[in-house]
Amino acid sequence: MRRFTRYVALGDSQTEGLWDGDDTVGLMGFADRLAVRLDGLYPGLGYANLAIRGHRIGDVLHTQLPTALSMRPDLVTVCIGMNDVTRPGRSFTRALGDLEYVYRTLADSGATVVTTTFPDITQILPVGRLLGKRVIQINDAVNGAADRYGFHLVDLYSAPSMREPETWSPDRVHGSAKGHRLFAAAAAEALGLPGSNHDWALATGRDQTQSFRSRAYSQVLWTQNMLMPWLWRHLRGQSGGTGRSPRRPDLMYLTA
Repeated sequence: MRRFTRYVALGDSQTEGLWDGDDTVGLMGFADRLAVRLDGLYPGLGYANLAIRGHRIGDVLHTQLPTALSMRPDLVTVCIGMNDVTRPGRSFTRALGDLEYVYRTLADSGATVVTTTFPDITQILPVGRLLGKRVIQINDAVNGAADRYGFHLVDLYSAPSMREPETWSPDRVHGSAKGHRLFAAAAAEALGLPGSNHDWALATGRDQTQSFRSRAYSQVLWTQNMLMPWLWRHLRGQSGGTGRSPRRPDLMYLTA
């Protein structure tokens, strides 16, 4: 297995670590968990996390990507696009073009790249049916890039564990602490790290078919914790990342 010395994480709130801890006690998130695992295998890892909540593909392309490349990473994780999927309007097609440019640039850098498909949100939220077509489109783009450029792929779309409510936070869009642990385990498997396996994708053994009542409750939680805050920020002309900086903007070594 290749030894990594400089790991940079790109993305939005999922990579920032939202709902795995909080802004008071601190966030963890799957990227931090993966970095700790890598450093445990090969001490001396430099790690930066440039993700900012609310960021879209264009933000990664124009702000995060140039900063990442200046660090000359040998490992990059990139999970971006859900804010483009959920944003109304006609910008989605342009966002997919920007995503291909991000991927091509990362491929040219020579870094090992881990990327991910998005889960089937129609199995989590009733409103997911309105966005299901876009999720399929962006997953097709992710799968295509992984094939072309030899990226390591985490496939969340078909994993039974992604249909369990406990995998998701109260807004039913971001991972819970359990979800972040599963995402990190999935990335470890994609990289072939020692001790990794496919258990992260397995269901707990219970019936994963959610009842109408359960799905309706998930919809209420999504409305309270995701839609209403987004509408309030939109009316004020803000995004979730307004005024925020990456919480790990520089390569920091986890051990001496």
